[in-house]
Amino acid sequence: MSKVRIYTLAKDLGVENAKMLEILDGLGVSYKSVSSTIEEDTVELIKDILAAEAEGGAPAQADADTTPAAAPTEAPAQTTVQTAPQATEAAAQTGAAPVADQTEAPVSTEKDIPHRAPVVTIMGHVDHGKTSLLDYIRKTKVAAKEAGGITQHVGAFEAKTSKGKIVFIDTPGHEAFTTIRARGANVADIAIIVIAADDSLMPQTREAIAHAQAAKVPMIVAINKVDLPQADPERVKTDLTQLNLVPEEYGGDLVVVPVSAKTGEGVEDLLEYISLTAEIEDLRADPKGEFSGVVIEGKVDKQAGVLATVMVQEGTLHVSDFLVVGENYGKIKAMTDSNGARIKEAGPSTPVQILGFSEVPSSGEKVISAKNEHAAREVVAGRADVRRDEEDARDRRKGQRSLEDLLGPLGTVRTVNLILRADTQGSVEAIQGILARKEKDDVKINVMLAGIGAPTEGDVLLASTAEATILCFSVTASGGVKKVADTKGVDIKSFRIIYELIDEVDRLIKGNLEPVFEERYLGRAEVRMVIRHPKSGNIAGSYVTDGSLKRNAKAKVTRGKQVVYEGTIVGLKRFKDDVREVQTGYECGINVDWNDVMEGDIIEASEMVEVEQN
Repeated sequence: MSKVRIYTLAKDLGVENAKMLEILDGLGVSYKSVSSTIEEDTVELIKDILAAEAEGGAPAQADADTTPAAAPTEAPAQTTVQTAPQATEAAAQTGAAPVADQTEAPVSTEKDIPHRAPVVTIMGHVDHGKTSLLDYIRKTKVAAKEAGGITQHVGAFEAKTSKGKIVFIDTPGHEAFTTIRARGANVADIAIIVIAADDSLMPQTREAIAHAQAAKVPMIVAINKVDLPQADPERVKTDLTQLNLVPEEYGGDLVVVPVSAKTGEGVEDLLEYISLTAEIEDLRADPKGEFSGVVIEGKVDKQAGVLATVMVQEGTLHVSDFLVVGENYGKIKAMTDSNGARIKEAGPSTPVQILGFSEVPSSGEKVISAKNEHAAREVVAGRADVRRDEEDARDRRKGQRSLEDLLGPLGTVRTVNLILRADTQGSVEAIQGILARKEKDDVKINVMLAGIGAPTEGDVLLASTAEATILCFSVTASGGVKKVADTKGVDIKSFRIIYELIDEVDRLIKGNLEPVFEERYLGRAEVRMVIRHPKSGNIAGSYVTDGSLKRNAKAKVTRGKQVVYEGTIVGLKRFKDDVREVQTGYECGINVDWNDVMEGDIIEASEMVEVEQN
């Protein structure tokens, strides 16, 4: 018998995957995931263990001790921890002392919380078959009477598989995925990256992978269009390794599934892998707990009014519940499920369309419930106060955010997250090569995304959630993208000379150094008359004898050999006009916001400049 995958063996023997992994841990057998393969002798040993368990014995450790491949010390200890509930049951059957009560309680509590369906989003490059794959799953896994107009209702649908329900979010792509996540809400549990077998990795594919990695959700790669004669799945797998994504066939842990959205080839395997990943993630939610959810999308219907699609994450939603979203609230008047049918309640991992809000909520906003309208208003008022406080604090901090805040304290391994945009692929590769040589023991440079062309709003969203800096070489961001970047607090820096870009990276790497400033002399002027002004106070009518004077520069007033005032030049005038600077040989009026200035005083101007550090 050849090697067999772990999940296939578990299915054939009628046991849970988690149970199968416990047995393998007890035997000291190494594996990466339930899709890893095991040898024939291990399969026979597992069958013997399960047979012994069925007869009421205590098999795992006994058999493990007789196995040459077993780990003598570490593996049994790990098994003991993982199988405490089974050990308790076995002890009861054999008359041995039971496991202590304090170990049973928490395990029992967790077991009481039921599993929930996984929520899956599909991303990838345009025309690689994302919509076609969703359409095929929709047609084959949703009853015919339910298929019509599903995405018109909630932008999501539920697929029934042999392993249970899977919820697919029908979003426009990775930018919508990140928009939701940028507000602190992780809706998707699993990301499917669709790559065409005849096209391999494309710019949007790389972006989708970067967004999924930033979200830290499990990824499954679906190589689509394998039915085409020019399809080359092996090329796709090889290209994935360039992004440090190693398929299982090559010894890595990335699940790669060849599929055809046209013929249906491999779709069952894809659904199986989704269910297996969900089982490993151990997704649970308490339908009796406090309600929480996330807005997937909101819109205004001409007939119904404001409609919001909400994914229920915890608890159960009921008609007539009061919901709070941001600084708005509403009462649920009606709920529609993914089939367009009216429902009265919705549990975890259920997408529903809600009627009852007065304003359209934004994608990614978190939803909570309130006991009544009074409680909802109190929550909204509290959030408004918090927002105002945060805005005030942000205004005070604006411009003062140090690179140490971004890179972490000195002495730790810091990561500099970057997004690169350049005019050509050659420039991108050259810059990446230089950056790779810039890494140090205490600094890691993480190029999250490198592409050709100007930065997009999607890049800004990714940079916002990952605290990255966008570096552009020979390309510039559009006005709209710059506006979004300013709103999100993302730095977009453009360069025409590659050495200037590298200097900026060096500055980021040395981000823990505090800037050093020194005072630089600007010029001086002699006060020849004092003008009394009813609003501005005394203005020094002066003649610039050296250098120049600038508005807002530091000012030092000298009378004889004594410094009588130090402050700031708050105003400069030439005749009746306000000016920014006055050069040598010109007369001007200087307002130093000090009324004791006298004829004959010397006003010296200077400014603080940052000193470049080695």
